[in-house]
Amino acid sequence: MQFTNILTPLVAALLTLGNATPLWAQNSGDNVLQEMNQAFRKADRARLSALLPQARGHALEPWAAYWELKARLEEASPQEVQDFLARYAGTYQEDRLRNDWLLLLGKRRDWAGFAAEYPNFRMNDDRELRCYALAAQHLETGADVADEVRRNWHAQREADDGCTFAAERLRASGRLRALDVWRKARLAMEANKPRAARAAVEIEAPESAALVADVNASPAKYLAGRIIAISRLRKEMVVLALLKIASSDPAQAAELLDGKWSVQLTDEERNWTWGAIGRQAAMRLQDNALDYFGRVTRERDLPDDMLAWQARAALRQGQWSAVRSAIDAMGDEARSDSTWVYWKARALLARGGQADPAEARRLLQGIAGVRGFYEKLALEELGQRITVPERPSPLTTEERAMAFANPGLNRALQAIALGIRSEGVREWNYTTNLHTRGGMSDRELLAAADLACQREVWDRCINTSERTRSFIDIEQRFPMPFREQVVRRAREINLDPAYVYGLIRQESRFIMDARSGVGASGLMQVMPATARWTARKIGLTSFSPEQITDRDTNIAIGTGYLKLVLDDFGGSLPLAAAAYNAGPGRPRVWRNGPIIEAAIWAENVPFTETRDYVKKVLSNTTLYAALLTGQPQSLKARLGTVGPRETAAVTENRDLP
Repeated sequence: MQFTNILTPLVAALLTLGNATPLWAQNSGDNVLQEMNQAFRKADRARLSALLPQARGHALEPWAAYWELKARLEEASPQEVQDFLARYAGTYQEDRLRNDWLLLLGKRRDWAGFAAEYPNFRMNDDRELRCYALAAQHLETGADVADEVRRNWHAQREADDGCTFAAERLRASGRLRALDVWRKARLAMEANKPRAARAAVEIEAPESAALVADVNASPAKYLAGRIIAISRLRKEMVVLALLKIASSDPAQAAELLDGKWSVQLTDEERNWTWGAIGRQAAMRLQDNALDYFGRVTRERDLPDDMLAWQARAALRQGQWSAVRSAIDAMGDEARSDSTWVYWKARALLARGGQADPAEARRLLQGIAGVRGFYEKLALEELGQRITVPERPSPLTTEERAMAFANPGLNRALQAIALGIRSEGVREWNYTTNLHTRGGMSDRELLAAADLACQREVWDRCINTSERTRSFIDIEQRFPMPFREQVVRRAREINLDPAYVYGLIRQESRFIMDARSGVGASGLMQVMPATARWTARKIGLTSFSPEQITDRDTNIAIGTGYLKLVLDDFGGSLPLAAAAYNAGPGRPRVWRNGPIIEAAIWAENVPFTETRDYVKKVLSNTTLYAALLTGQPQSLKARLGTVGPRETAAVTENRDLP
């Protein structure tokens, strides 16, 4: 309260400044920071050291000092590190460097230095670093930390030193089982990460680790050279080979397992392998996927991801008892995800005379709301429509001023304004993170989001507002920049403006100069080749590639392409969204099979990114429609059904890029 009283006389001045061009945008040292950022990306240590004195006193000095020290951290002395931590105490850059330093101490096995610094670490978001900490704790006290190490290790896709070292020490002390190690090798092989698979095998059978390369390179040849698998090692290597084959040809893997190897494996090894074959078949939308899963004699031998694909395959086939069985076998965390809460409720309602409507209703009520795809579907399943929730009480002058005066938020905004976006986003997230120094309250998050909205940094506005739990500011979460241009263009070509907004929000979060890793650009993230093709189709004869980031040109081309795709897919919003994300060829294949609810179809999309994309675009669209029209909306109505294109329908436009 005392700080608030001190702040109050400054509020008017601060907010006046907030409506003007921010002072930090006019700093003459900005070029130095931009040049240092480029030097850091190029690992130009000499240039960083030469420029650092010129960055002193700049608002982004902590970043300049971080880049300079990080670039030479392996040669830096502990005292230099401590000096940096003291000078920039309380900043994101302090904890970022501490993270880097702790990783280096763990790699060096300097457990005394690690133990001295780790208690000061605030972010706690690095799995490898956490594994080092658990290993250090185990070495010092003998504590049983196997469960947490196992979770972190199995979740890591690449081979990292921290979790591999922790697993090795815990296996040596008997805290981890051999099965834990072999399961890591299996997960790595299925993910096509042979280095991680080898690192796991080296823990259990170092003399045979070289075999992993043979299995990965030619699994069929490896199996052909073996007659019998007696030892645990041989059985597990057979499993790895079958998993590798299944990743490209599930039918061949099933034939090999059934014909020779099934009787030689343990129940657990056999169940896992059938589950992996079932998952690969399900990801290919093959009708026999559920048959493979049916060969599993104990579903709890399968990891949650396999069980998720078993549930998806069962949904596709309308086998509701199998849906429920797969969900019930999942771990607590997976089972409580809104996806599987919703589908379990649906499975309970689909049991005919054995239906359990009371339990289904309890599950649906537990997730129903407007926050996400399945939350909205649950709301509709309970007989309600999607409406705009009541906005929270307006921010006070003091709440706005507190956000405006926050140094971390201001550094983040300045970095973003200077084009140092990734660093700015990380500092913004750190400053607002719920796990950092007690985190921000919902009202503080609302004020931070408001600050980002005022600065038109829409991605931070949206992402920050999405983290409030006790209320929803729907206009903050679903802003409509460039409303006149988007609505006018959408209506000109007979597109729903809500659909356009739903897609833009997912594609770029309204970042004008957004560029994806594959080269898509602008608000609607249009690829260069697609832009040229669409420009010709819509008669934009003066188009040149450098225009793609121009707001109006990007909207014209993006909406033009979306309309062409939507028409090609018969007006199906889910199919058109999938085509926009993954190209039109894939959804043409994915739509084949039975006519099913689009929600089931979307859940079965093989690509994780596209599956998430379709659900979010349709969920976004529904709320944007509620905002634009002021009327209750239905997500289910927008989803409809999906099935093969009728032969009498309009011919597919195979020219679509």
